[in-house]
Amino acid sequence: MIRTLPRPLADIGLLVVRLALAVVLFAHGWQKLMTNGWEATVAGFAGMGIPLAEAAATFAIVVELGGAALIALGAFTALAGVLVAVNMVGALIYAHAANGVFASEGGWELVAMIAAAGIALASAGAGRLSVDFAAAGSRSRGRSRSRRPRTA
Repeated sequence: MIRTLPRPLADIGLLVVRLALAVVLFAHGWQKLMTNGWEATVAGFAGMGIPLAEAAATFAIVVELGGAALIALGAFTALAGVLVAVNMVGALIYAHAANGVFASEGGWELVAMIAAAGIALASAGAGRLSVDFAAAGSRSRGRSRSRRPRTA
């Protein structure tokens, strides 16, 4: 019985998850910053009753655009994944929870899946096809291979 995918396939699977999440995050961050504009995003956040709407809009845009880049590269993945989850919890509470499950009705399914993907990546790591893995390898050069940190 296969409990998990073999390591090379798991690394490819983590890359696919990272890239899919990054595309969705980037699209939403771009929409807030460039399509709607920062001012309209702030006004929308204020209209939903989000406290400190300017700070919240800035946080959401930075997390969605910056998080997309970091997650795509697999850099600082744990931090980016947690920040994405925090951002999505805010979206769930202030914009989606009262609308039921289905995204087509403004519900919470998409933000929940984005948050879950962020948490999963923060928990499992970015895999070997990532900046995180390459950086861990460069920090461990000079130490014996047996002491190299294990990554997902």
